[in-house]
Amino acid sequence: MTRPRYLPDNFTLALLGSIGLASFLPVRGYAAQGFEWLTTAAIALLFFLHGAKLSRAAVVAGMSHWRLHLLVFACTFVLFPILGLLLKPLLGVVLTPDLAVGMLFLCTLPATVQSAIAFTAMARGNVAAAVCSASASSLLGVFITPLLVSWLVVAGGVSGTGNLDAVGRIMLQLLLPFVLGQLLQPWIGDFVRRHASGLKLVDQGSILLVVYTAFSAAVIEGLWPQVPLPTLLSLTVTCCVLLALSLAMTTWASRALGFSKEDEIAIVFCGSKKSLASGVPMAKVLFAAHTVGVMLLPIMLFHQIQLMVCAVLAQRYAKRGG
Repeated sequence: MTRPRYLPDNFTLALLGSIGLASFLPVRGYAAQGFEWLTTAAIALLFFLHGAKLSRAAVVAGMSHWRLHLLVFACTFVLFPILGLLLKPLLGVVLTPDLAVGMLFLCTLPATVQSAIAFTAMARGNVAAAVCSASASSLLGVFITPLLVSWLVVAGGVSGTGNLDAVGRIMLQLLLPFVLGQLLQPWIGDFVRRHASGLKLVDQGSILLVVYTAFSAAVIEGLWPQVPLPTLLSLTVTCCVLLALSLAMTTWASRALGFSKEDEIAIVFCGSKKSLASGVPMAKVLFAAHTVGVMLLPIMLFHQIQLMVCAVLAQRYAKRGG
């Protein structure tokens, strides 16, 4: 039986299923802790396998690709704050004050790491460059985001200096498995490359786990009942507009500057995404406790939208010839 052309691919359907499952059956309590551990293990395995798959020359080339990294950092820490400033008058009209501040806070956050790299791998992009850019973005964001918040959001200082523990978590969960994979690459690299289909399953499985656990946490925190439906719709549209602008501008900039298609993929997926994992601990440090819950709704919603949109975009990139 021929698959209907209007039907999304299996991975997109799995994403929608994960969101639906999290909405009606969010994981809670000890089970939620178990899913967090499983997600952490899956992400660590993903980075280990990518470290084992990539040749040493590819990693060195990724680290030395300074033009790509500079463009990704500019998109993350310059383009997004500028877009936030331009949208600021509109945010005050269509959103509540706390949600408007949450959108501005979203614009100051670093890029995601695991999903950006997983999507880059799915799309057959420059994974080595994506690993370097996304990891460096998260590390720098610990220091840059509080400065941007003090300028863009509260214009008078914030209540903390960022969560330095995030640096240790990034090193332990992401960079250490990648380095271990690189060290073992001469012995297991050929085996991993021969079983590329298994690596694809780890890529997609880790994203589905991130979606389910993150959306479950958002639902339990009151993603649906905390704001009225019209405001939620306005927030959704605002997040979609912000994501569309960032995707369009990163794509245009990478092509205008003459990057290859593989580099373009890494730039698009690293430069257009914002990290929920970094946003939650930073918000708890930077803002008053009674405002954090509602203010995190924009990044929670943006996180889900970017995962769904980038999943479809990665599938489209992956189908290209060559």
